Amino acid sequence: MSVLIVTHPSSHQHVTPPGHPERVARIETVERVLHRAEFDALPRREASAASDDALKRTHTDAYVEGIKRAAPTSGSVSLDPDTHMSPGSLEAARRAAGSNIDAVEAVVAGKAKAAFCAVRPCGHHAERERAMGFCLFNNVAVGARHATDVLGLKKVAIVDFDVHHGNGTQDIFWDDGRVFFASSHQMPLYPGTGAAHETGVGNIVNTPLRPMSGGKDMRDAYERQILPALRAFKPELVMISAGFDAHVNDPLANLNWLDSDFAWVTREICKAAQECCGGRVVSTLEGGYDLDGLAESLSAHLHELIAHAEG
Repeated sequence: MSVLIVTHPSSHQHVTPPGHPERVARIETVERVLHRAEFDALPRREASAASDDALKRTHTDAYVEGIKRAAPTSGSVSLDPDTHMSPGSLEAARRAAGSNIDAVEAVVAGKAKAAFCAVRPCGHHAERERAMGFCLFNNVAVGARHATDVLGLKKVAIVDFDVHHGNGTQDIFWDDGRVFFASSHQMPLYPGTGAAHETGVGNIVNTPLRPMSGGKDMRDAYERQILPALRAFKPELVMISAGFDAHVNDPLANLNWLDSDFAWVTREICKAAQECCGGRVVSTLEGGYDLDGLAESLSAHLHELIAHAEG
């Protein structure tokens, strides 16, 4: 069994203003990695579009309807100074959210042991009723809610190693004890949330990392806090918000992770998943804005997912 890749051409149609870091070149970079010889044979499917009902399990009705109304037919609209929509954005966002539903369905059904959603826009900053941080719908949260509310899983875990705190995911699951959320992130940094004392109903673990810290500090945080808590939760599915902007060369933050650090954290999360839930893992693309760093960190992530799926 190998890693299912879920993607969709609409990711190219979400166009941000010139100079914006979350740009079409990111998905082009991801696709070049996916077409390398070592990944080219991975099974693939095109993402379904998330329905209104699927989105409204995660976001409020008013929020989903507001995003639909805001979608332009030409030009661009700004939802906040960082978050924009072009004519292709709504379709791309529906497919990005839908990719997580497709991946969860495949992994829970045993059709794949692991999956990676290669989509944009990213999602982990999108709150129940607010778009922010380049994000429209919270893709990983939509997948997790599908797992609990439709497939009937009692416990789902989300681990977020993007350099920015997943405030949207935390907001959505703050009082939902069925979902465990753990985030490692630089602090201080946008969006300003993610202090260690933010614990929800005991289902949230935040491990802030100091600016300019590197792989050793990250590994210590995972070994001391995140991995033991993940194992104690005993999830039936592990989801990953895979942001690659903690890379040493990323322009939007100040952590010093190397490709080997992304490999390590992926490997350790997969080990925990193997112990808790037969290795069910769904990963989805979040940040990563230095294109070379994105390519090599993603490659390391995929190699570990493959080793996990085939092990």
